[in-house]
Amino acid sequence: MILIDSRQTQQVVETACLIQQIPAPTFHEEQRAAYVLEQFQQQNLTNPHLDAVGNVLACLKGQPGASPLIISAHLDSVFPPGYPLPLQRQEDQIIGPGIGDNALGLAALLHLPHLLRQTGIFPEGDLWLAATVGEEGLGNLSGMRHLVEQFTDRPLAYLSLEGMGLGNIIHRGLGVDRYRFTVKTAGGHSWSDYGAPSAIHELVNLANRLLKLRLTRRPRSTLNIGILQGGTSINAIAASATMEVDFRSESAVALEELVTQALRSAKSLERPGVSIETTRIGWRPAGSIPASHPLVQLGVTILRSLNLSPHLDIASTEANLPLSLGLPALTLGLTIGHHAHTLDETIQVSPLAKGLAALVHFVARVWKT
Repeated sequence: MILIDSRQTQQVVETACLIQQIPAPTFHEEQRAAYVLEQFQQQNLTNPHLDAVGNVLACLKGQPGASPLIISAHLDSVFPPGYPLPLQRQEDQIIGPGIGDNALGLAALLHLPHLLRQTGIFPEGDLWLAATVGEEGLGNLSGMRHLVEQFTDRPLAYLSLEGMGLGNIIHRGLGVDRYRFTVKTAGGHSWSDYGAPSAIHELVNLANRLLKLRLTRRPRSTLNIGILQGGTSINAIAASATMEVDFRSESAVALEELVTQALRSAKSLERPGVSIETTRIGWRPAGSIPASHPLVQLGVTILRSLNLSPHLDIASTEANLPLSLGLPALTLGLTIGHHAHTLDETIQVSPLAKGLAALVHFVARVWKT
């Protein structure tokens, strides 16, 4: 049984706290990427480098002839440039935006070579470590897309790390489709041009229609209007207004049908003087491997050996991309956390030892599955 001691755990925690303080909004991950690259270089790993899209990669060499393993953790956070990054350290928890999603995942990625050496484990094949860009928001998994384009189906598996969600084995990728709806009219004065179409009024009408769309429960589907904006003045009839909508489903077929209905609703509102533009601004394809897959069963076995209850789950993570292509992939969480994507994002420290042990066990045993 591989155990991670308190000193090793604390080293990972210290690194996570340092990373949390480095801003990394989606599309602006450069500063955090530079730190990760420097850490890879200091560990004397093979070929540490930035790739064409900004991912940071390095390799811990294994035996020739064996398939490589890709382990990734995303660099970016949901918080925009200039957002405050406070950090509170308590006895068994740490509170701060981005600490669990995904500063802790990155810290585990950086410390993995140390943990493997300290536990006497040597990967059978090349172990590629990848800190990726563009996982959050409208990043559209750009880093993982590039990674999969480079490695294709050669890896034994793709494993993605998230700081939170200990016990979860994410083997199903939740499909996500995102659209921006832009309504345009001539606009005018709220009094003298009363009756002329308002872009905001038309957009609200469209939003109301979308909210009345039937959402399937099995497979589960959701719709969220995340952003509404438009107009120039309280006493002006709006000439332009936009809305950004997030559609999700466990089923690619159900997701496509939901989006089709939404686009049809937008088209039905067009008339002389009212135009509606629809632009796809994000897409995360669905995909899965079965619960019986050896990779999933390895995760189950490892978690149970650590007295953790495995929970097979679905989510939108970096694993979506390889899963959508039929490639073996999982996402694993490292500790228990709460309040993701908020100022009060929290991770618990004590469960982390088991999460790190699960990661090391995975590397030790994955080539034998």
